[in-house]
Formats: sequence, structure tokens, C-alpha cells
Amino acid sequence: MNAPPTRKIIHVDMDAFYASVEQRDDPSLKGRPVAVGGGHRGVVAAASYEARVFGVRSAMPSVTAKRRCPDLVFVKPRFDAYKAVSHQIRAIFADYTELIEPLSLDEAYLDVSEDRHGLGSARAIAEAIRARIRADTGLTASAGVSYCKFVAKLASDQNKPDGLCVIRPEQAQRYIASLPVGRFHGIGPRTAERLQAMGIETGADLQQLSLDELRGRFGNSGDWYYRICRGIDERPVRSSRRAKSVSAERTFDTDYRSPDDLRRELDRVAGLAWERIARSGVTGRTVTLKVKYSDFELISRAKSFADPITDLAGLSAAGHYLLEQLHPVPKGIRLLGLGLSNLTEVNGSVPLQLGLEI
Repeated sequence: MNAPPTRKIIHVDMDAFYASVEQRDDPSLKGRPVAVGGGHRGVVAAASYEARVFGVRSAMPSVTAKRRCPDLVFVKPRFDAYKAVSHQIRAIFADYTELIEPLSLDEAYLDVSEDRHGLGSARAIAEAIRARIRADTGLTASAGVSYCKFVAKLASDQNKPDGLCVIRPEQAQRYIASLPVGRFHGIGPRTAERLQAMGIETGADLQQLSLDELRGRFGNSGDWYYRICRGIDERPVRSSRRAKSVSAERTFDTDYRSPDDLRRELDRVAGLAWERIARSGVTGRTVTLKVKYSDFELISRAKSFADPITDLAGLSAAGHYLLEQLHPVPKGIRLLGLGLSNLTEVNGSVPLQLGLEI
């Protein structure tokens, strides 16, 4: 049997999207460290590259960000502006392919296996798209080009900002082997720490483990780790993809039972979840708390509201309400997760507000 044709996938990721829009629209911010969001007891929703030099990152408490970068400029988010630019970018994508899978307002997968304009290669298509984005929006985008989604996403981060990276099928395993596991999409900071504690720091280390070893250590996730470290990802670009929920979770190195410890960790999870919610340009009416106990018993609790959750304070308050219903907890908790569902897109005329008091 003939092997199926190799897909040509581009992952396009805008550079510091929210902050770059603010710097474009307010020339006084150009070249300055900028944080979108923040405010009193708020969190950073996005940071410019000038701010990242000081270690300022999204989901970081604004107090910490200001301490790291005293000259940091906080600006209120304008989701109507970000969404308008996102529509411009997607219109550019649509000129090159119908197979577009948005991940958020500022990134998407494109399947360009069909060379609609006869440009000759996926690299040429990616270069044309990046040039169009710069000309039409005044912003820069980075792109990764490869044969599958996993490697394309890795590649888009390789030469940021304003960069392009192409990874061919025959280069993939060697490229993956050279990367720290923390770079892999689907492996969060906690999982990366756990892997590193086992002596698994790079893709090469992961490639040394058999499927049975990975399953024994990570359960069902072991199958995914086995495939991605070998550059195997057969997921197609789905143009009809629409998120049903947006969430974040953290696995702790220590099991927690104290209400104070759990409240502190839930605040961190809420910040991570809100960052993803904001990037996705959605809001929702149902908040779900996920709890995994020390013996791996998994439970969830949810609450729906008449009106959408429109800020971090609302999400956090709902999460704490659900958590309080579990006290006193019967045993240690090793994981907390918080998610939002019953989603709708943000109304462009009513932007979400980040950085409210909690």
C-alpha cells in the first residue's frame, strides 16, 4: 500500500499579541516594557518582549511583575481591538487555505498541503502570510512549518519573535531530541519538573524509554509522550474546531489539606485558567472545580450562573465557593483544576476586565 501524502502544516503565532497591539496603537509605548492587565492585585494577561527581558510573564501577579520591572507600564485590555485584528489575520489565512484551526485569538494551525497560489512550498506560503500580516496589521508573526501539528508548534517558537522555522520529516526526531521537555506542548511546568526528577530532561532522554515504561510511569499519557518524542502526530487540522471549555490545573509536589494552602493554590490555578480564557476570547456561565485526592480519587463540582463570568475575580470567587463546599477535606489533595464552560465569544463592544480586586 502507498503511504499517505505528507501533510504541510503551518503554525502561526502572533508575537506578544495583546501588548503588540497596544504598542502599535499608542506610539508612546513602543520600546517600553508593557503589561496588559494587572492593576491592584491583578495578574498580567500579556507582556511585551521588553518586559519579558525582566522575567515578566503572563499569569504573573502584577505586584511581582512590578517588582521585577519597576518601569513596567500597565494598560487595560481592549478585547474589541484584539478581536478585530484577529479577524483581519484569519481573513489572510483564508486566502491560502480553508483548513484553519484557531487555537486562540493569536494563533492557529493551517493545512497548506494544497498550494492554492502555486507558491511552490509551505515555507513560501508561510513567508507570504507573515508578510501580509505585517503589511495589513503592522504586527509581526512567527511561524513553524512541518508535516504535523506537534512539530509545527514547536518550530513556531524556535525563532521568536518575527521568525520562521521549517522542520522536515527527516529532521524531526533529531530536532525533538535536542529540546528540553518543558518545550513540548502538553507537558506543563509540573510535569516537566516530574520528568526532570526522573532524569528525563530532553527529548533524547524521553526517546530512550519504551512504551511500556512510559505507560507504567504516566498511565494513558505515556502513549502520547511515546509518540510525540518520535515526531508522530496524525491529528488533522480541524477547521470546525470549537472549544467546549477552557481550563487549567496543577499537580502539587506535596498533598494539601489546609484551607489556606488550598486557597493559595486555587488562586494560582485561577490565574492560569483566566490567561487561557482571555487568550481564547470567550466567556462562559459554568465554572467547574476538579479535585484529585492523594489516593487518585477524582471528583468535580460545578456551578452555573445566569450571567457570564467576565473577569478573574468572578472565576476565582466561584472556584473558592466550590472548594469551600468540600471542607473539611477527608484526605490530602494532589491536584486542583478550574475550568469555564457554556462558552460564548466575547462581545467586541464590551471587553473583559482583567486585574480587578479579589
